[in-house]
Amino acid sequence: MIKNRHKLTEYISEVSILKRVNELASDISKRYSDEAPILIGILNGSFIFAADLIRSIDIDCEIDFIKVSSYVGTASKGTVRLRKDISADITDRHVVIVEDIIDSGLTIKFIRDRMYEAGPKSVAIATLLIKPEIAKLDFDIDWVGFEIPPEFVVGYGLDYDQKLRNLKGIYRYGGNERASSEF
Repeated sequence: MIKNRHKLTEYISEVSILKRVNELASDISKRYSDEAPILIGILNGSFIFAADLIRSIDIDCEIDFIKVSSYVGTASKGTVRLRKDISADITDRHVVIVEDIIDSGLTIKFIRDRMYEAGPKSVAIATLLIKPEIAKLDFDIDWVGFEIPPEFVVGYGLDYDQKLRNLKGIYRYGGNERASSEF
């Protein structure tokens, strides 16, 4: 079993996550009640959050994805690399960036700036998690699921070297009982 091989402590339960996702979806639906926003999910981490969020939104909307990388293991590389750009034309559209977690803020700033270059009507941000103690942002986040301390977490799309995304809740990651070189 996955949880037995890793030192994992449940931090946010599946029930709590889904309840909060429904609340965020309700707020997004109210804000864009007469619009059809396009949600831009940040791969790979936000795919579960984006799927649950879009299924809970009760207005017309679209979805596209962008993929960037900024992490190796549990540490940020300090730079953001674009791996896959969006395919939709967002000119004069309301855009909602869907992020799994905001740590330092480097990735979300990169993507927000990239979206603004395309001339959207507006850009808003929904994140499942934020680490306010270390996030260095000069703009507001429109929707935050949960504020968490600066600990490494996995599950519900968040990973450790592409593993542990499939956990239904969010867990503090305490390492691997096997040698870390196996990852």
